[in-house]
Amino acid sequence: MKNSWKDECGVFGIWNHPEAARLTYLGLYALQHRGQESAGIVSLEMTEAAGSKPVHHIYKSLGLVADVFKETHLNQLRGLSAIGHVRYSTTGGNLLSNVQPLTSNLLSGPVAIAHNGNIVNSAVLREALQRDGSIFQGTNDTEAVLHLLAKNPSTHLRSALKESLQCLEGAYSFVILAHDRLIAARDPLGFRPLVLGRIENSSSLSYVVASETCALDLIGAEFVREIEPGEILEISSKEMVSERIPTAAKSNSVSVRKSAQCVFEHVYFSRPDSVVFGRSVYNSRKRFGHQLAQESQVEADVVIPVPDSGVPSALGYSQTSGIPFEFGLIRNHYVGRTFIQPGQGVRDVGVKIKLNPQPGILKGKRIIVIDDSLVRGTTSQKIIQMLRAAGAKEVHLRIASPPTVGPCYYGVDTPQKSELIASMQSVEDIRQFIGADTLAYLSEKGMWKAMEGGPETFCAACFNGDYPTSLKGVEIKKTVEKNI
Repeated sequence: MKNSWKDECGVFGIWNHPEAARLTYLGLYALQHRGQESAGIVSLEMTEAAGSKPVHHIYKSLGLVADVFKETHLNQLRGLSAIGHVRYSTTGGNLLSNVQPLTSNLLSGPVAIAHNGNIVNSAVLREALQRDGSIFQGTNDTEAVLHLLAKNPSTHLRSALKESLQCLEGAYSFVILAHDRLIAARDPLGFRPLVLGRIENSSSLSYVVASETCALDLIGAEFVREIEPGEILEISSKEMVSERIPTAAKSNSVSVRKSAQCVFEHVYFSRPDSVVFGRSVYNSRKRFGHQLAQESQVEADVVIPVPDSGVPSALGYSQTSGIPFEFGLIRNHYVGRTFIQPGQGVRDVGVKIKLNPQPGILKGKRIIVIDDSLVRGTTSQKIIQMLRAAGAKEVHLRIASPPTVGPCYYGVDTPQKSELIASMQSVEDIRQFIGADTLAYLSEKGMWKAMEGGPETFCAACFNGDYPTSLKGVEIKKTVEKNI
């Protein structure tokens, strides 16, 4: 069995609300795009009986949020505070032992933790902790943090967390629920988004932490601010305290940056109605399309998106080029990540079951197809075949991001370098493989222009190979995994 490498995840936490579990459920529902394989909620009940202790109630399972939680489960998740997690696993496999939030009992009391990102030195930490007697239950990198907290002599959770986080390298956005407080923490380079919101009731004030602002919108929470890179924010019934994670102790980082926000959150990963890193994702994608049209316009009759993530960029391309926008491909929104495959006689069903071309729009037309990214090339190849079968005269593929040439080690599920078509082939070779009349990508310079930022602010390692941290832990992990 191999260790987990990285997870696409969404995290949510709420403090001091009578419907904490239900709001967490809704928050996870809004974040479902960040992880479709499992979901979990841990609530905190502060009982009033004499001599009683605060209690964590836990429910988690494999599956989508709406399938995992029923009314009976939410009724059992009593308390005024809760945290939740949705996960899409990669190398580690979809195991119940990896479903978050993870829970433990520390000297300071019960604690639950949910994580979005990837700790690149987790294999090194895991081996060291195991040599020191730690016993791991799952194969995810988050569990190492619980063991670090357990070995810290401090009985004050925030102090123990501050010390433990100095051992981590990579990307992390944590929400942690203790017996008397909610803690949010974000890595010093700010790879993954994490935001703070609040709900004002007539008699109390509730605080919310979430991976994206779309989760705040759904539950009617007001956006307050981002959790800052390198910040530990503690919320309790008494106060709200903010501290910084010391960075001087980090010796294995090669980064001299102050920020490495993941640009792929804007390219594809985040919901378009979210504000991520202070920017509207929808507007970023439209700007990608505007810039793409300026760089690689071609004569055509219609611009169509590959829905849904390609829609804003296609709108931007259409507006700048003056070529009409149409939905030439209709997406079936009721298809999940997995479905029962029919027999071999029905070819390309994986794409056809999700996307259906409209011959009335496509027949005899010169088509510009806008997609957010091109990874292996096989899906683009099938889409182009469908468009031609529907009568398209010409098919020009435009990609609203630069060529993907390297894997992500910071929490986005991208294939290994050997599986990335742009890492091995030229644009012309890729064009021939997918069968397009022309192919063009958004340039990296154009991406930075659209983002109104650059590599000093954002991580774009998947596009340019410039990894902002040491990958020593990743290389060790690869070696370890080969022998497991």
